[in-house]
Amino acid sequence: MNLGHTKGTDMLESKECPDCKRINEVLTRVGDRWSLLVIISLSEYGTLRFNELKRNLGISQRMLSLTLKKLERDGLVHRTYHPTIPPKVEYKLTQMGKSFREPVSAIGSWALDNLIKIDKAREKYDVTVGS
Repeated sequence: MNLGHTKGTDMLESKECPDCKRINEVLTRVGDRWSLLVIISLSEYGTLRFNELKRNLGISQRMLSLTLKKLERDGLVHRTYHPTIPPKVEYKLTQMGKSFREPVSAIGSWALDNLIKIDKAREKYDVTVGS
């Protein structure tokens, strides 16, 4: 039994789908758990400081910093540094980030609507498999 390569599961060759790898990169970046939660928080509250986001999400400082840098690099989040004492850094969605609110909200709503069904499916699976 070979669990490695399975015919038909590879990403399409570049000549068949020249942007498939790029699409995969974007979906991997914006589809991760913390990116979605940052987008949702900034959508809901507008402009937030770093520590406000950290507190709201229950995320580590390192993970939030990495997530925000990636979102800023992709043009979804704008970072404003205020040279005060202590320094103040604020984050808000860019226009492109705001355009991402609708799909993110749809995913969040779907998750909320299906929590009970997912819990029941997990329970059934665990009983069947014996985990």
